[in-house]
Amino acid sequence: MRKLTAFLSASASAVAVFALVPAATASAAPSARPMAQVAARSAIVISGIRYNSPGPDRGSNASLNAEWVQLHNRTRRAVSLTGWTLRDTAHHVFTFGTYRLGAHGFVKIHTGHGRATQRNRYWNHSWYIWNNNGDTASLRNAAGTFKARCHYSDPSENRSFTSC
Repeated sequence: MRKLTAFLSASASAVAVFALVPAATASAAPSARPMAQVAARSAIVISGIRYNSPGPDRGSNASLNAEWVQLHNRTRRAVSLTGWTLRDTAHHVFTFGTYRLGAHGFVKIHTGHGRATQRNRYWNHSWYIWNNNGDTASLRNAAGTFKARCHYSDPSENRSFTSC
């Protein structure tokens, strides 16, 4: 019986030591949030929306392109956005063609027309997408899985940009 008691006591000590290792590792992480929350964060986020371009809304291409949504890759690796969609509450949908967002990279999706580059993509829309008084941007991957959302409200239309 003493051998069994000693074994159980030693086993309990070993379990306690191993149980502390993940907790110590988690608290040493840059965020104090539980690991489940950290793991649930998307690699690609909506970092900002410029929803009210400067000047009057007359629909010029320059004005349309001053309205944009910016995405940010928060990881150390490139991420394929091929087939991903960005949409507003009125169901305007931008779909990425073949595209990889570099590690820690940013890309802006402009409302108007333009030549696509690594940092700038164009919706090729002929009128404004983002409502000046409030809207919601939603990002989904190619499989349709929700990845990010950004909502803003500006009833007085005094501002032009929101961070997400």
